[in-house]
Amino acid sequence: MYIAMNRFRIAKGSEADFEQIWLSRDSHLEKVPGFIEFHLLKGPEAEDHTLYASHTIWANYAAFEAWTKSEAFRAAHHRAGESKVHYLGHPQFEGFEVRQTVKNRG
Repeated sequence: MYIAMNRFRIAKGSEADFEQIWLSRDSHLEKVPGFIEFHLLKGPEAEDHTLYASHTIWANYAAFEAWTKSEAFRAAHHRAGESKVHYLGHPQFEGFEVRQTVKNRG
Protein backbone atom coordinates (compact mmCIF):
# COMPACT_ATOMS: atom_id res chain seq x y z
CA MET A 1 0.00 0.00 0.00
CA TYR A 2 0.94 3.64 -0.41
CA ILE A 3 -0.28 6.57 1.69
CA ALA A 4 -0.30 10.08 0.23
CA MET A 5 -0.75 13.02 2.56
CA ASN A 6 -0.93 16.78 2.12
CA ARG A 7 -0.67 19.02 5.17
CA PHE A 8 -2.44 22.38 5.12
CA ARG A 9 -1.96 25.26 7.54
CA ILE A 10 -5.33 27.03 7.49
CA ALA A 11 -5.65 30.58 8.78
CA LYS A 12 -7.63 30.94 12.00
CA GLY A 13 -11.24 31.74 11.23
CA SER A 14 -11.12 30.01 7.82
CA GLU A 15 -11.58 26.45 9.06
CA ALA A 16 -15.31 26.20 8.25
CA ASP A 17 -14.77 27.55 4.72
CA PHE A 18 -11.86 25.17 4.13
CA GLU A 19 -13.86 22.17 5.35
CA GLN A 20 -16.87 23.13 3.23
CA ILE A 21 -14.70 23.29 0.10
CA TRP A 22 -13.45 19.75 0.76
CA LEU A 23 -16.80 18.33 1.83
CA SER A 24 -18.64 19.70 -1.20
CA ARG A 25 -16.11 18.82 -3.91
CA ASP A 26 -16.32 15.83 -6.21
CA SER A 27 -13.00 14.06 -5.68
CA HIS A 28 -13.54 11.52 -8.50
CA LEU A 29 -11.49 9.08 -6.38
CA GLU A 30 -14.01 6.25 -6.37
CA LYS A 31 -13.48 5.89 -10.15
CA VAL A 32 -9.71 5.52 -9.94
CA PRO A 33 -8.07 2.07 -10.08
CA GLY A 34 -6.06 1.33 -6.95
CA PHE A 35 -7.84 3.89 -4.73
CA ILE A 36 -8.71 2.46 -1.31
CA GLU A 37 -9.68 5.20 1.13
CA PHE A 38 -9.62 8.97 1.78
CA HIS A 39 -9.70 10.96 5.03
CA LEU A 40 -9.74 14.70 5.69
CA LEU A 41 -8.08 15.17 9.07
CA LYS A 42 -8.29 18.16 11.41
CA GLY A 43 -5.31 18.50 13.69
CA PRO A 44 -4.04 20.79 16.41
CA GLU A 45 -4.55 24.53 16.54
CA ALA A 46 -1.65 26.97 16.71
CA GLU A 47 -1.80 30.69 17.37
CA ASP A 48 -2.30 31.63 13.71
CA HIS A 49 -3.58 28.43 12.05
CA THR A 50 -5.22 25.03 12.33
CA LEU A 51 -3.44 22.02 10.84
CA TYR A 52 -5.35 19.81 8.38
CA ALA A 53 -4.21 16.84 6.34
CA SER A 54 -5.65 14.93 3.42
CA HIS A 55 -4.83 11.23 3.81
CA THR A 56 -5.33 8.90 0.85
CA ILE A 57 -4.61 5.17 0.80
CA TRP A 58 -3.68 3.50 -2.48
CA ALA A 59 -3.03 -0.11 -3.48
CA ASN A 60 0.53 0.88 -4.41
CA TYR A 61 2.68 3.81 -5.52
CA ALA A 62 1.97 3.12 -9.21
CA ALA A 63 -1.78 3.58 -8.62
CA PHE A 64 -1.16 6.89 -6.85
CA GLU A 65 1.18 8.11 -9.59
CA ALA A 66 -1.36 7.16 -12.29
CA TRP A 67 -4.00 9.18 -10.39
CA THR A 68 -1.79 12.28 -10.38
CA LYS A 69 -1.54 12.07 -14.19
CA SER A 70 -5.21 11.29 -14.82
CA GLU A 71 -8.15 13.31 -16.09
CA ALA A 72 -9.90 12.49 -12.79
CA PHE A 73 -7.06 14.25 -10.90
CA ARG A 74 -7.37 17.35 -13.09
CA ALA A 75 -11.15 17.38 -12.61
CA ALA A 76 -10.86 17.02 -8.83
CA HIS A 77 -8.35 19.87 -8.58
CA HIS A 78 -9.73 22.32 -11.14
CA ARG A 79 -10.94 24.72 -8.41
CA ALA A 80 -7.99 24.23 -6.03
CA GLY A 81 -6.70 27.77 -6.47
CA GLU A 82 -9.94 29.29 -5.23
CA SER A 83 -9.25 28.27 -1.62
CA LYS A 84 -5.64 29.45 -1.44
CA VAL A 85 -6.69 32.52 0.53
CA HIS A 86 -7.20 30.16 3.46
CA TYR A 87 -3.70 28.65 3.29
CA LEU A 88 -0.66 29.85 5.22
CA GLY A 89 1.98 28.72 2.76
CA HIS A 90 1.84 25.87 0.26
CA PRO A 91 0.46 22.45 1.16
CA GLN A 92 3.22 20.05 2.21
CA PHE A 93 3.13 16.66 0.47
CA GLU A 94 4.33 13.49 2.19
CA GLY A 95 4.21 10.03 0.62
CA PHE A 96 4.77 6.73 2.42
CA GLU A 97 5.11 3.11 1.36
CA VAL A 98 3.39 0.93 3.96
CA ARG A 99 5.77 -1.57 5.56
CA GLN A 100 3.50 -2.96 8.27
CA THR A 101 -0.24 -3.03 8.96
CA VAL A 102 -1.81 -4.23 12.21
CA LYS A 103 -5.59 -4.71 12.32
CA ASN A 104 -7.98 -5.26 15.20
CA ARG A 105 -9.19 -8.82 14.83
CA GLY A 106 -11.81 -8.50 17.57
